[in-house]
Amino acid sequence: QVQLVESGGGSVQAGGSLRLSCAASGSTYSRRCLAWFRQAPGKEREGVGGIYTGDGGTYYTDSVKGRFTISQDNAKNTVYLQMNNLKPEDTAMYYCAASGVPCSWLQVTRYKYWGQGTQVTVSS
Repeated sequence: QVQLVESGGGSVQAGGSLRLSCAASGSTYSRRCLAWFRQAPGKEREGVGGIYTGDGGTYYTDSVKGRFTISQDNAKNTVYLQMNNLKPEDTAMYYCAASGVPCSWLQVTRYKYWGQGTQVTVSS
């Protein structure tokens, strides 16, 4: 079992920044891959990126490359999503998700464990 708790969402203006946190606990092997997904109203859940906790390797979807950064603090069992230069189209509920290997960063069905989500709203 894995437990995930997100925090850090909020409302910002376009061009602003937010940092989301995902505190993880439970089976280490079941959370080797920690990913961030987002879902806007009326749209499908989509992958934003992720981190392989074994070596810190990261993946980002094209729409966030250069603006978002995923990192981890192993001592705190926490993964972060630093979001800079936010755009109105980044508005969504953001979810942290965990799976074992192999990591599949964009495949929603690959992830068994999900956090409760945190809302990010970007105004123009």
